[in-house]
Amino acid sequence: MSEFGVGDADFLLDGRPVRLLSGALHYFRVHEAHWGHRLRMLRAMGLNCVETYVPWNLHEPRPGEHRDVRALGRFLDAAHREGLWAIVRPGPYICAEWENGGLPHWLTGELGTRVRTRDETYLGYVRGWFHHLLHEIVPRQIDRGGPVIMVQVENEYGSYGSDAAYLRRLADLLREQGVTVPLVTSDGPEDHMLTGGSIPGVLATVNFGSHAREAFEALRRHRPEGPLMCMEFWCGWFDRWGGEHATRDAGDAADALREILECGASVNLYMAHGGTSFAGWAGANRGGGDQHEGPLEPDVTSYDYDAPIDEAGRPTEKFWRMREVLAGYADGPLPEPPPPPAPLGAPAEVRLTGHAPLDVVLEARGVPERPAPVPPTFEELDVDRGLVRYAVTVPGPRQPYPLIARGLRDLAVVYIDGERAGVLGEGDEQLKEPVAGHARVELWVESLGRVNYGPRSGEPKGITGGLLHERQYLHDVRARGLRLDALDDIGDVPFGPLPGDEGPGLYRGTVTVRGAGDARLELPGRTRGFVWINGFNLGRYWSVGPQRSLYVPGPVLREGENEVWLLELDGSDPAGTGSVFLRTLQTSSPDVISGRKR
Repeated sequence: MSEFGVGDADFLLDGRPVRLLSGALHYFRVHEAHWGHRLRMLRAMGLNCVETYVPWNLHEPRPGEHRDVRALGRFLDAAHREGLWAIVRPGPYICAEWENGGLPHWLTGELGTRVRTRDETYLGYVRGWFHHLLHEIVPRQIDRGGPVIMVQVENEYGSYGSDAAYLRRLADLLREQGVTVPLVTSDGPEDHMLTGGSIPGVLATVNFGSHAREAFEALRRHRPEGPLMCMEFWCGWFDRWGGEHATRDAGDAADALREILECGASVNLYMAHGGTSFAGWAGANRGGGDQHEGPLEPDVTSYDYDAPIDEAGRPTEKFWRMREVLAGYADGPLPEPPPPPAPLGAPAEVRLTGHAPLDVVLEARGVPERPAPVPPTFEELDVDRGLVRYAVTVPGPRQPYPLIARGLRDLAVVYIDGERAGVLGEGDEQLKEPVAGHARVELWVESLGRVNYGPRSGEPKGITGGLLHERQYLHDVRARGLRLDALDDIGDVPFGPLPGDEGPGLYRGTVTVRGAGDARLELPGRTRGFVWINGFNLGRYWSVGPQRSLYVPGPVLREGENEVWLLELDGSDPAGTGSVFLRTLQTSSPDVISGRKR
């Protein structure tokens, strides 16, 4: 009997009450060779279940083009081998501080605010996606001998909308395609969120970071009976570029977990192990309070989350404090944590040997140039992650006037007649120096991640409001995009010698490894860009911090010579070295600087 006076706070499994002690671990944020280790770490912490989202945009980058959907099935099989149950949250929207909240750019580009509603075109796309995805889930349900015990309908929908018919259609679609385990929703513990995000016949759960009793009281106002669960217990938080590293005191987090369990509830630690948003898949949020209409706040590459298991898979103080709490709910002694994966044997410097200017890279790997009367968006150019070069001519002769990139998202490096003239961003859309005609203008616009939460999610990227010279629109815009995944193979890019100024462009080099293992990559003096090692995209680096290095999974490296590609988008800091170093891991969370608690 829980303190809420209800005897059915636990779940029933084969007729017996079960307390779910789950931890979030996203298979797409962990190198597949490390899945087994991370899952064993969950077991050692005292958990009996793993939870994962599924990002639609990762697996269907273009309509009807499906990439490695089977990865989910392989992960669920790995969880089963480690003796863990599994909760799957397939969305179609997931948030997760992931690009566009997991929704494909081509979907939101076409439908806008019609996504996440009962709109028939949108639901048709969802049906097609679920048809492929559920082949990985349905055969692995617990009633078929697999680990899957629960599937979530949408995600925190009450924080976004109130279309109950949409949620019902999703639930019915999951049932029609073979889901037989319990369906759940998850929302914040507020009346309007629970009203908008839950539907009759589907278990409701709540998400919070503290004050468990108040949260469950709110849930009980809407669901007087049934299992209690915190689907997301926020035991840490994520970081944004230009901000401070978020931390939460280990003792405080352990006390909050203890309160949840004392309420008789099940729990899912978000995150138990965060991992990394490789390949530029990190999302962004909007500041500005509850309305989320403020400035863009892009998320860093590391998804360490100040989690109990750090980005490199090592136990933290929070791990040990939570293990003490969870041990009181275990059937027997907890297993010891597995040894961490082998670290890099010796540090090494990357030797850069070649360089290709951005124009050359765009010519070799970009999408075809598109002439248009006004700047096309990233979505219209089919660019999900990457950059777009907008080129336009200021006719002349004419006097110098302000140049404005109206509705700019997110960053633009501007060149006038081939000379760098400045960087523009949201809220700073006007070039500092006026431009006279005749002039050739280029704006290299980079997406810093699509919004993953709130009413601005799904908004387009690029120059969305036109190019202005004083009050006059500049027409006849030529645009060409470069998708990040187009650089996973650079075999046809012609490289020349290194430039003397360490400027923007694609750099090629090698690093010799002795003792391949988990490492970090440091880029002192570099400004902003992406790094690949042996074709594996480690993600974005940016000198604004707080993240100071990139995590390198050991399985990416090989003994001897390794190929390194570096896409620098802004040029190196003249005060920096421009060098790139492969280092051994630090003794604590390796890729962020310390900061205050959020």
